[in-house]
Amino acid sequence: MLQDWFNKNIGQVTTEVIEKWFVYNEKEPLLFNTGLFLGLFLVFYFWYVLLRKADTLRMIYVILFSLFFYYKSSGIYFLLLLGSAVVDYNLGNLVHRTSSVLNKKLCLTFSIILNLGFLGYFKYSNFLVDITNNLTGGKLAFFDVILPVGISFYTFQSISYIIEIYRKEIVPTKRFMDYLFFVSFFPQLVAGPIVRAKDFLPQIYQKLNVTQDDINRAFLLIIGGLIKKTVISDYISLNFVDRVFDLPNSYTPFENLMASYGYTIQIYCDFSGYSDMAIGVALLLGFKLPTNFRSPYKSTSITDFWRRWHISLSTWLKDFLYISVGGNRNGTFAGFLFPSLFFLGLIVWGISYASTSTIPLIIGIASTILFAFTFIFSKEREKTMYTNVNLMTTMLLGGLWHGASLRFIIWGALHGMALAIHKIFLEYYPPSKRKIFFLTPFLKIIGILVTFHFVAFCWIFFRAKDFTTALQIINNIGKVTFDFNQWLTIIQGYQNVFILMFFGYFWHYIPEKVTIAIQNVYKAMPLISRAIILGLVFWLVYATASAGPQPFIYFQF
Repeated sequence: MLQDWFNKNIGQVTTEVIEKWFVYNEKEPLLFNTGLFLGLFLVFYFWYVLLRKADTLRMIYVILFSLFFYYKSSGIYFLLLLGSAVVDYNLGNLVHRTSSVLNKKLCLTFSIILNLGFLGYFKYSNFLVDITNNLTGGKLAFFDVILPVGISFYTFQSISYIIEIYRKEIVPTKRFMDYLFFVSFFPQLVAGPIVRAKDFLPQIYQKLNVTQDDINRAFLLIIGGLIKKTVISDYISLNFVDRVFDLPNSYTPFENLMASYGYTIQIYCDFSGYSDMAIGVALLLGFKLPTNFRSPYKSTSITDFWRRWHISLSTWLKDFLYISVGGNRNGTFAGFLFPSLFFLGLIVWGISYASTSTIPLIIGIASTILFAFTFIFSKEREKTMYTNVNLMTTMLLGGLWHGASLRFIIWGALHGMALAIHKIFLEYYPPSKRKIFFLTPFLKIIGILVTFHFVAFCWIFFRAKDFTTALQIINNIGKVTFDFNQWLTIIQGYQNVFILMFFGYFWHYIPEKVTIAIQNVYKAMPLISRAIILGLVFWLVYATASAGPQPFIYFQF
């Protein structure tokens, strides 16, 4: 079994194989769930332990491995990471040292424009070309650009660093090496969690301390992350979800519905699986990264969902975007601009289709009125207007952060609208009014079901290859009728897929007390038993891999 795994993941050790280990291959990026990463990390970790008392040398060693890891993920673009790190480090020092408020703002603005400029070029240049061609009927050529893996994540970290210096929440790092360590730290470099400088930098200057409890928790996180990603997410994706989302009209309404449920658990297992592995690997190195997911599908409201889903992004957006455009205190030009453009675009879209159908126009006008009602009927109209407009701006730009496409903007707008509606609901029906003893558990379940299905509905726009495909899937789901024999035949045909979907949801909804009890049992096991479990997990990953390691969904962002 071990030899089979070695032959599949490593192969015979020849000059060509060794070159393959160390040279970038666009088709085979270095991922946490590959045999190559496991082998490289074991060698890396052996020397890391030996260097545990040599702080400077150990830091240089981690930086070099991190840059190599990014090179193996994105090729020559590791130089972009290095270049932006040099610029941001020096701009951060200028912001800290200069006494002129104007100069501070100029340095901060230049850093933000530079970072967002690089992000915009790689991520949105072709999106803007496409929009220009559609509006003008032109034929501008598309740019030949490849999106560097994880550029959105390390860009946000760089921006947060200089903003926190400007706000006097932190002081600059003592050395460039310290900053480069922070921005290039490989466990979270390509897909988060997004690490805040004020939380991570103090750990660099602390004495390295990896406890037995840290090691146990790290292995649990890595084991859980591997199972979520490779066993559940990849299998569901390759054997069911991808097929239906590629050609939704070739499948029955029930299969469209199940594919939507499938993607809902797939994206959670994929992204939280990566986050778990990143946090686990970082723990083995003596660093604590923030929790990124807290059972998001247990949320009782959309507000609760964003406190549990991709926590590092939602807190970043709140602290550096929502508050910057005014928060719940006041309105700004930027705060009003994006919602205005969105609702205007929605109405224009409706007018353009008015000759064939009035439904798009009705949707556009109704959405605009509904959003306006969320603050018109508020008891604190002005404050609520600022809050909801700034929330909508945050979610629209959050959607655009995920991808340069109309479907991501719609996804963000739906969440922004839901957050605004929930706020006005809380104003008229606060929790104190809903605490009816015998109804409280029932209302909680209703809240979870409504929130879950709203989020699952929004994921359709997130996953579909284009807006048209998303509408096809929604239309097909609307045609679902109960047909026991048909449903049974489909479930039997995708038996393994449905078993893994059930297992994924069961795992997600396990009470936290049960999870803690399982963790305590694992920690109490002898070392040999824990090693056997880890070995079984790697065998399970090898046995269930159906088409080689699959990239993580959030690598594209």
